[in-house]
Amino acid sequence: MTRRLLTGALEITVPLLVLVTWGVSSAGSETYYFPPLTSIFSEFADNWLFERFGSDVVPSMVRMGLGYGVAVIVAITAGVALGLSRRARLAVNPIIEFLRAIPPPAMLPFAMLVLGIGDMMKVFLIAFVCLWPILLNTIDGVTGVDLTLRETTRVYGASWPDRIRLVIMPAAAPQIFAGMRTSLSLALILMVISEMRASTNGIGFFVLQAQRSFAIPEMWSGIFLIGILGYSLNAAFVLIERWVLRWHRAARASALS
Repeated sequence: MTRRLLTGALEITVPLLVLVTWGVSSAGSETYYFPPLTSIFSEFADNWLFERFGSDVVPSMVRMGLGYGVAVIVAITAGVALGLSRRARLAVNPIIEFLRAIPPPAMLPFAMLVLGIGDMMKVFLIAFVCLWPILLNTIDGVTGVDLTLRETTRVYGASWPDRIRLVIMPAAAPQIFAGMRTSLSLALILMVISEMRASTNGIGFFVLQAQRSFAIPEMWSGIFLIGILGYSLNAAFVLIERWVLRWHRAARASALS
């Protein structure tokens, strides 16, 4: 309990000290590109707490959620299938390695040409990038399931759906969640990148427009919002992961004791 309190205190104290130091050192700033922190916070409150929340934040989060959700469903489904079939893995491995090596910005012209400049293009880019960490972690998790455990379920006559649901998925779940957590940060990055091209709303669009119009405090307020969203989404994901994998943590604790 004491260790948890100390960890929580450090997570709160250190960022606050950084902000205080930044605020004090920038109080009299006359540097155009680094305005006072109070100006940035003022713009943050005006733009993101009221005016632009519905017009920019909500569309951005919807695109990110759709792209991330599609990637999770496709990656876990394909990853389980490939993890169970060695021949299928060998057949598609060159394709997977080729596609995941393509830099995301290089896909922008293709996505805009095929899907247009609407939300579908942005959802596709987010899903495309988020797919690979989840897929590869799912494959590794499924192939790493203990062979004796697999054979035991086969000997007892468990059906394939039961084997997947009751044995393979729980055993592979820690690695699947590791891939999902990595992809969550990628989803936020691609959400911003995709909105900086041919968009009319969104957080990325706002940041780019603020930079182009030399509205530097507004630009910094958008950057702050992206950081806050990233931290909040990761914290929420960790809580969900701990709840879903609570059995895994209990098993590890009992094994170490």
